[in-house]
Amino acid sequence: MRILVTNCNTTEAMTKEIEAGARLAASPGTEILARTPAWGPDSAEGWLDSFLSAAAVLDLLRSTEEPFDAVVLAGFGEHGREAARELLAVPVVDITEAAAHFAGLLGRRWGVVTTLDRTCGLIEDSLRTAGLADHCVAITGTGLGVLELRDEARTESAMLTAARRVRDAGAEVLVLGCAGMTGLDRRLSAALDVPVVDGVAAAVRLAESLVALGLTTSRAGSYGRPLPKQRLWHPPA
Repeated sequence: MRILVTNCNTTEAMTKEIEAGARLAASPGTEILARTPAWGPDSAEGWLDSFLSAAAVLDLLRSTEEPFDAVVLAGFGEHGREAARELLAVPVVDITEAAAHFAGLLGRRWGVVTTLDRTCGLIEDSLRTAGLADHCVAITGTGLGVLELRDEARTESAMLTAARRVRDAGAEVLVLGCAGMTGLDRRLSAALDVPVVDGVAAAVRLAESLVALGLTTSRAGSYGRPLPKQRLWHPPA
């Protein structure tokens, strides 16, 4: 089985971190193909970045020549999920949805710890679109930008502070709200004594399950194949 994992930004170092987390979560025999968009923002932190990122990831997906059995979209709260499902004939699993599904299986109420406060609205909308927002009691930012997550000590301290606020709001389960936070789940869980869900790991496992069960996106209605027409993906030379 081959799972294509797409970063939502152009920062190659983050793709490597996402790849490492995906490989740790994958079952024996699952091959992880981690890819970085050729263009777009170097970090996704707002509406403009998110829409630009979505177009870049879709461009990557349509032009990837290597075969793959499923896709994991490793951008928390980012746009493009629905379009990717229209575009591809294989299962598409978004880390936002995957993490929310797992959290709902572990506790009645859960919350998200993310990067900057400006991304909270994006995440809330993504969860509502997926029908998963009802049991989310809080989405809290750490005050750190995506590229600042490389500072491990600072990140862990900020994550703990934000996670305590989410827990105190009534969350019984915590969700890591950025693919760049991959690997922090066990440390936070041990410190706070609540389950913590890493969206990348959850998405890889869900993608594996869908492939193993022979399931993919329904074409009956919302995710029907794109209509045949001319589409200019790049301006004419």
